Amino acid sequence: MTDCICSAVSNRHPGAFSEAEPAAPAWMAVFSLAMGVFGLLTAEYLPASLLTLMATDLGVSEALAGQAVTVTAVVALFAGLLVPGLTRGIDRRWVLLGFSTLMVASNLLVAVSSSFAVLLLMRILLGIALGGFWSMAAAVAMRLVPSALLPRALSIIFSGIAIGTVVAVPLGSYLGGLYGWRSAFFAAAAVGMVTLAFQSLTLPRLAPRRPARLRTVFEVLQRPGIAMGMFGCVLVHSGHFAMFTYVRPFLEGTTGIGPQGLSLMLLGFGVANFFGTLLAGRLLEHHPLATLVLMPALVGVAALALVLLPPSLPGQAVLLAIWGLAFGGVPVAWSNWVASAVPDQAESAGGMVVASVQSAIATGAAAGGAVFSLGGSAGVFIAAAMLMLLAALLIALRVRVPSVHVVNAGRASAQNEHY
Repeated sequence: MTDCICSAVSNRHPGAFSEAEPAAPAWMAVFSLAMGVFGLLTAEYLPASLLTLMATDLGVSEALAGQAVTVTAVVALFAGLLVPGLTRGIDRRWVLLGFSTLMVASNLLVAVSSSFAVLLLMRILLGIALGGFWSMAAAVAMRLVPSALLPRALSIIFSGIAIGTVVAVPLGSYLGGLYGWRSAFFAAAAVGMVTLAFQSLTLPRLAPRRPARLRTVFEVLQRPGIAMGMFGCVLVHSGHFAMFTYVRPFLEGTTGIGPQGLSLMLLGFGVANFFGTLLAGRLLEHHPLATLVLMPALVGVAALALVLLPPSLPGQAVLLAIWGLAFGGVPVAWSNWVASAVPDQAESAGGMVVASVQSAIATGAAAGGAVFSLGGSAGVFIAAAMLMLLAALLIALRVRVPSVHVVNAGRASAQNEHY
C-alpha cells in the first residue's frame, strides 16, 4: 500500500522552513499554550451551566440563550480556516498574545453586557480567539520542541481541553449560584489575565516563516492522503459527539440514575479523558498509527458494551471511563498527525482540524437527533459505535503517518534549500 502521507511530507517546496529545529524544548512556553487552551474552552462552555440565570436576567428564552455557545463554535470554525493566512506576516508570539487578549476582553464584556445582542457580539470575539489559537497550537509547538517530543508537547497543550471541559460546567454552576452568572465570566477573565501574563513571560519570539507561495487550505487538502485523513477525523468526532449529546438520557433510561450519580459518572468520564490525553502523548511517540486506530475502536467497543451488556451502575461507570480515556487522546493524535503530515503548512492544516471538529459537533448532534427520534438513545449509541469502528478500519487501511526520520529529513531538506 502506498504511503500516501509520507509522499505528502516529502513533496516539499523550497523555503518551507526558515529556522532550525529547537535543540532544547521550551516546556514553560508549552505549558502557557495549555493554559490558553484551558481558558478558551472553559469560556466556550460556561453558558451551558448558566442558561437559566442568563435567560432570566437578559429576558430571553433558554433556547435562545444557548446560542451563546453555538455562535462561538460557528465563528471558531471559520476563524480556524482564515486566521492563519490573514496573520501570516505577524510574529506568532504577538498573534497568540492577541488571541489571549481577545479572550479576556470577551469575558469582561460578556460579564457587563446589558443585552443579549451585545453578549452574542462579545461571544463572536471568543470564537475568533478560540479558532485562531487552536489552529496555531500544533504549528507553534513544532517550533518549541524537537520533533521527537512533539506528541508529548501536544498532549500537554490539549490536556487544557479535557480540564476545561470538566471544570467549566461545575465552576459556572457554583459561581452562578453564589454570586450570579456574571461572576463566572469575571472569573474566566481573571484566568485569562493570568494566562496572558504567563504567555508574555514564556513565549519566545516566533518570526513568521516565509513560504515560497501562499497555500490555501484547499491546496493542502489536495495533497495525497490529506483529505482521507481529515475524513477519518470527522468520522471519529461525529461519532463521539452524537453519543455524548445523548449520554444523559441513555444513562437515566438504562439504570435510572439520579442527578448526583450522573454528575459523578460524568466527572469520572472527564478525569479519564484528562489521563487519556497524557497517555496518548506517550503512545504517539512510539506507535502513532496504532494510537489513531485504537482510540475510535475502543470507543466503539465501549459504546456497544453499554447497550448490549446488562445495565449496572459499576459496569456503566467503568465503560464510560474507558470511553473518556480512549477519546481523550483524539485531539492530540490528530493534531500530531496533521503537524507531521504537513509540517510546512501546519497552521493551515491545524485550521482544518479545528473546522473538522467544530463541524463534527454540529453534524454528530444533528445526526444523533435524527437517530434518537427513530430508535431512542440506544439506537444512537449503536449507530455511533458502528461509525467509530468504521472510522478505525478506514484509518488503519488508508491513513499513513510519517516517521520522525521522514519529518526530520523533510525539515533538513527544506532548510538547506532555503539557505
